[in-house]
Amino acid sequence: MSSTKSVIISCAGIGSRLGLATTKALININGKSLIRWQLELFKDIEDIRIVVGFQAKDVINEVLKYRDDIIFVYNHKYFETKTGASFYLGAKDGNEYAIEYDGDLIVHPDDMKELLKQDGEWIAYADKMSDEAVFVQTDNNGNVLSFSRESGNYEWTGPCCIKKDKLKNSYDNVYNQLEPHLPMKGIKIRACDIDTYDDYQRVLEVVKTW
Repeated sequence: MSSTKSVIISCAGIGSRLGLATTKALININGKSLIRWQLELFKDIEDIRIVVGFQAKDVINEVLKYRDDIIFVYNHKYFETKTGASFYLGAKDGNEYAIEYDGDLIVHPDDMKELLKQDGEWIAYADKMSDEAVFVQTDNNGNVLSFSRESGNYEWTGPCCIKKDKLKNSYDNVYNQLEPHLPMKGIKIRACDIDTYDDYQRVLEVVKTW
């Protein structure tokens, strides 16, 4: 992957909807922590920035078991901000392009490889699977036209890639950071968001098929 890109993994949230009393980065997915699954996707990436907040020390300790070259960025306002704020904080001192990856997301390894080969800006989406999905509306070429809480062709899961200079310091979600720049190139992937306990149970089964 080009050195003009940084990977930002947002792990600051408290994961309250999941109900497991732990940040999502540390949940067990078939014997491995979710953050370990994610780090394995990015084993060949030099510049990885992990945004921490809730249970920051535990997340950092888990990451350091596998990599000692990660940059940690604190989102001290993790109680009142959303993933868009963490994305901005992680990206602002990084490379020209920022690849955003949510701390509650698992992407099929083959699809992630393809995403890392892409040039320029893009938005990834998947077939609807999550209980509390945000949808994307696409055109006939797969480009992302809009986001919606009501309906759409697919589910917005992330990741995405955008020039860091386009990001704003906001309290909103990542998709709110992307909305002013639509339409953007869209890429369909196999991915699962883990927002609720039912999502978590579903992911345990889906990952076995990968």
